[in-house]
Amino acid sequence: MKVWVIGVSAAALLGGALAMGVATQNNGTLAAGLRVAGINVGGMTSEQALEALGTRAATAPQVTVTAGGQSWTVGAETLGWRADAQNSIAAAERATRDRSVLERVQAALGQAPAQDFPLIAGVDAAQAKAGLSALTRSLNTQPKNATILFDKTTKNYTVTADTLGRKADVNAAVAAYVAAPTLTALSIPVTDWKAKYTAEQLQGYVTTGNTLIRPLSVQLQGTTRKAGLTGLQVANLYWVRETGIVLDDAAITSAFKRLTGLVDQPAQNARYALQGSKLVRVKEQAGKVADPKLALAAFRKAITDAAVKNVVLPGKVSRPTLTLAQLPDAAKLQLITTGRSTYYHSSAARRTNVANAAAKINGTVVAAGENFSFLNSLGSISADNGFVGGLIISGGRTVDGLGGGVCQVSTTTFRALYQAGLPVVERNQHSYRVGYYEPQVGFEAAVYDPGLDLKMRNDTGAPLLIKTINHNDQSMLEVQVWGVKPARTVTISPAVITARTAHPAAKYVTNPNLRPGAVQQVDWAADGFNLYITRTIKDAAGVRSDKVSTIYKPWQAVFEMGPRS
Repeated sequence: MKVWVIGVSAAALLGGALAMGVATQNNGTLAAGLRVAGINVGGMTSEQALEALGTRAATAPQVTVTAGGQSWTVGAETLGWRADAQNSIAAAERATRDRSVLERVQAALGQAPAQDFPLIAGVDAAQAKAGLSALTRSLNTQPKNATILFDKTTKNYTVTADTLGRKADVNAAVAAYVAAPTLTALSIPVTDWKAKYTAEQLQGYVTTGNTLIRPLSVQLQGTTRKAGLTGLQVANLYWVRETGIVLDDAAITSAFKRLTGLVDQPAQNARYALQGSKLVRVKEQAGKVADPKLALAAFRKAITDAAVKNVVLPGKVSRPTLTLAQLPDAAKLQLITTGRSTYYHSSAARRTNVANAAAKINGTVVAAGENFSFLNSLGSISADNGFVGGLIISGGRTVDGLGGGVCQVSTTTFRALYQAGLPVVERNQHSYRVGYYEPQVGFEAAVYDPGLDLKMRNDTGAPLLIKTINHNDQSMLEVQVWGVKPARTVTISPAVITARTAHPAAKYVTNPNLRPGAVQQVDWAADGFNLYITRTIKDAAGVRSDKVSTIYKPWQAVFEMGPRS
């Protein structure tokens, strides 16, 4: 009897253990007691759990965003929040697989402990940035850069103040949200946005720029010749910008050309001089001029060094190209052509300058293949060279200036050389139509020292002699070209006018130096014209033509009036 009881108990125990072993085996369902996002998924398959979790996962939480004293509550999905139900269930699946035997037995006996898993979510950083940027866009204000200005009253550079902006640091908030997608409150820092260029930064450049505004003189090395620039003229050679001092290459080149034109002592070729009615030969002379590269480099360096008030320009010897031995016998030269112009109604000062300029270029010899330069033949247009004040065109006005009347001589010289068939190297026109050069409209050449020259190339194959005859009593000037007459014929057409623009109405300005009610005319009206002159040259090479084009501006009459009483 005892043996049987033991046997029956053993059999019952064995049967229970077998039944329990079957119960604790993994049957494809999630372990009892498991919850995901508060949903009991125990006993469900993964598919069933995903379905049960679907509604909860589709509902995005609300997120409160604060920045700069403002707040917004938005759905997390607008900030790139996305629930990951699959990975959330996967956590429950891993817990089911990792149960111990004891835990499985407990689950089979209905004693499994509860275990919660959160809903796993992720954040798309790009979408979060876009969403947060849209919310905080109105908080962002651009900073205002400091600027550099030139004060025309004080004649100095000044700097305006910069203004701080502000910027919401969206990137910091995005990083925090990506790291913790369960956040329901995001705080976005709003920080000062500093200008790229602040007044403090630019003040140093402005101070430097102002110290560079000083008179600057130049002197040719080994000579006593000097020229100079005023402080404002120096200021015109550079800009003060946000990046520092920037040289104005075009302005520097122009100023350098003008200054060297004043201090250079070019070589003088052998030439003729008039003694009574006879031409006598004058020996050539070497000169000295600024070295183009070295002198320009020294000038540029001096501009940006406020301590330099005088710069010595490195020079080089200028050699004559026509010696006394090469000078042709004046008695054997032929008259090639004559240019003429009249200067009726010229003032005494203008007549003085016409006579002086004509005398200066008289006897000039241009070697074969070389360029005739009117300014080089003339020398400087200065009081030291015998010129006096007269009306000139400057700054859009007809004003008193040194050398008025010199262009009468350059125009007459141009006519002679152009009629001789010489190629034009440089020729400049006047701003408006000038009555002194009529009736040959447009057949003229303006010069200005320095900067505007008349240059023609001697292509005759032999030296040329420039001879001037001034008939002051007849108000007429002749410029003759002598040499070995080339076998060519030159025909010059009258001007062809292609357009005409009427002059503007007169302008009246107050001159406090005039008596009340007095009126005087200081500039005269002239219509504008577009025109050209054609030259035809026939020689052994054939027939060829060229043009000289001129555009005259319409010119305004100007009257000065005394102040009202």
